[in-house]
Amino acid sequence: MFLPKIVRVQQSFDATRVTDIPKTVAEQLGKLGLGNLLKPGQSVAITAGSRGVANIANITRALVDELRKLGVRPFIIPAMGSHGGGTADGQRSVLEHYGITESTMGVPVRATMETIQVGETVQGIPVFLDRFAAEADHVVVVNRIKPHTDFDGDIESGLCKMMTIGLGKHTGAIHYHRANIKYGYYTVITSVARVVRERCRILFGLGIVENAYDETATIEAMATPTMEADERRLLVVAKANLARIPFDEGDVLVVDEMGKNISGAGMDTNVIGRNISQRERVPVKPWFTRIFVRDLTEESYGNAVGIGLADIVSRRLVNKIDYAPTYINAITSTNVEAARVPVTFDSDREAIETAFSTCGTEAEACRMVWIKNTLKLDQFIATETLLPEIENKPHLKVLDRLGELPFDREGNLRQLL
Repeated sequence: MFLPKIVRVQQSFDATRVTDIPKTVAEQLGKLGLGNLLKPGQSVAITAGSRGVANIANITRALVDELRKLGVRPFIIPAMGSHGGGTADGQRSVLEHYGITESTMGVPVRATMETIQVGETVQGIPVFLDRFAAEADHVVVVNRIKPHTDFDGDIESGLCKMMTIGLGKHTGAIHYHRANIKYGYYTVITSVARVVRERCRILFGLGIVENAYDETATIEAMATPTMEADERRLLVVAKANLARIPFDEGDVLVVDEMGKNISGAGMDTNVIGRNISQRERVPVKPWFTRIFVRDLTEESYGNAVGIGLADIVSRRLVNKIDYAPTYINAITSTNVEAARVPVTFDSDREAIETAFSTCGTEAEACRMVWIKNTLKLDQFIATETLLPEIENKPHLKVLDRLGELPFDREGNLRQLL
């Protein structure tokens, strides 16, 4: 099959970032007057999630150090719903991969799947809390604030979600995702988080916003009474920072890798223009007729939830799937379609030729974009058919004219990104 020639493109974003994490964390905590809220020797649980948050180990260690200066006893708890296979050891292992261990943090890491019901929402949804968090004198909620992959709102993925799905563990995640079917994600997340703030000893929140280069752009400490309003404000910034594919539509999207460390949905739906949940609004831009995903990240530990977003995948990806955690994640979220395995090919050439032949456009006119993953979009590959649009966008620059797609003897793409 004839395939269009390709070019390498540079995309420029705002590069604002935090240059001194310990100093920034110290300054932010200094605004809260914690000396008036804490007593020496009290225990403080710090949440740590399962997403690939930039600099999360450094941020967590800086937070631990500042709390210890105040004479309290911090410890870390995995707060990630059903991730890590829905087991305490699995969740501890996820944190270890991010560099969060007892030796690197200098404090205990206490992992359990046990929860305590602390109340219920106005809708009657039971609210659960990690047992170690419930037993602590205080809880600090830490999370990245970003657009959610399944719904739009002024509160999406951030501190409220951490207090809901994260601290609720597997038990809470099951109840909340089922409640989503009736009430919607936004209502469930915000109402559960309000109960947690009212009934539990939430000391403060630490919100993180990243720039489009996957770097830490903002770290902000939030007092519990203003946490929800502060999160709304930072979500506006996070949405403005989100790296996107700079075209409204295309024919074929090739993605080198998907994974849980990249997005809860494996691929950020805000980037690829598709949604896992069939109950929530589907993003309309960008629109690609065919999506081909080539691999699964090692950091996913076989959890390929979100594979159902693709139309075509490689055999190497499918061979890496661990169906137990994949199914646990998909069933817990009630989005079983997220675990559907698409049409599978042994070689990239077969997959790409199939994508081109079924996208509804003649191959020579096909508009293809090739990205590493949905977090890294500062460079991408595009077919020359997109050059007119590229040349009209000032934040885009052609770096190389690469010619033909580079297949090896086995018919697989050579790595370009």
